[in-house]
Amino acid sequence: MRNAIKIFVIATVAAAAAAFGSGGAGAAFVTSDFPAVQAISPGPGQVVGIAAPVSVRFAEPVTDRARVERAVSIRAGTTLAGQFSWVDDRQLTWTSAGYLPTSASVSVSVGRLHTNFQTNAGVTADGDMSAHTFTVYIGGAPVNTMPASYGKPGWETPVGTFPVLSRERSVTFDSRTIGIPLNSAEGYLIQGEWAERLTWGGVYVHSAPWSVDSQGYANVSHGCINLAPGDAEWFYNTVSIGDPVTLHW
Repeated sequence: MRNAIKIFVIATVAAAAAAFGSGGAGAAFVTSDFPAVQAISPGPGQVVGIAAPVSVRFAEPVTDRARVERAVSIRAGTTLAGQFSWVDDRQLTWTSAGYLPTSASVSVSVGRLHTNFQTNAGVTADGDMSAHTFTVYIGGAPVNTMPASYGKPGWETPVGTFPVLSRERSVTFDSRTIGIPLNSAEGYLIQGEWAERLTWGGVYVHSAPWSVDSQGYANVSHGCINLAPGDAEWFYNTVSIGDPVTLHW
C-alpha cells in the first residue's frame, strides 16, 4: 500500500483503421513487417490528464524491443520526449519526460498504426499531509481547497506524484487486501464512494463520512486520502484518468 507500483493503464481499442473504437478488445492490427498491435491506450478521442502514460499491447511476445521502441512516435505538434519501459514481453509503456501539454491533441504512431487522444486543461491536485488539506488546480490556478485526512502513524500515505489510475463510483475497501484480518482491531470491510485509485497497492482518494470530524485536523486513515462526501463527489466529477496527484508533508 505504501509503495507506488509502476503505473500502466490498459484500455482496449479496435485495431483495424475503419473499426477503431473505445470498447472491446478488438482484433490485432497486423502488418507484414511489424509485430501485431492488439491495443493502444489512451484510446481514440479519449480525454486524459497530463500525466497519463501511453500503453501499447502486442498480440504476441516482442523479441526485438529496441526496434519496436524506434517505431513508436508520440507527438503534440512536435515529438514529445519520454521513456520506455516494458511491463512484460507484450506490454510497452511510454511515460512523458514531463507533463503532457494541456488541452492538446496527442498523436500516437506505432509502426503503421496511428491514433489520437486528448488532454484536459491540466487538472492537478496537491495533498499536504501536514496541513491536512487537498487542493485542486486547473491550468495552474487553485480552484478548491478541501479538508482531508491521510494515513495515520504506521499506515502513512506514500509521498510522491501519482497519476489517477481509475475512477470508481463505488468500491469495496477490504483490510485483508493490505494484510489486516477482518477480526483485527484495525480490520474493516467498507463500501466506499467517489473513489480514485492512485496505486495498485490500494491507495485511493475517496469519500469518508466516518472521518469527517478528523479531516483538516488529524491523519486517521490506513493510507488513503479521506474527503467529505460532497468534496469527494466534486473531485470525482472534476478529475480524469491520468491527472497527477502530488502527496507530501
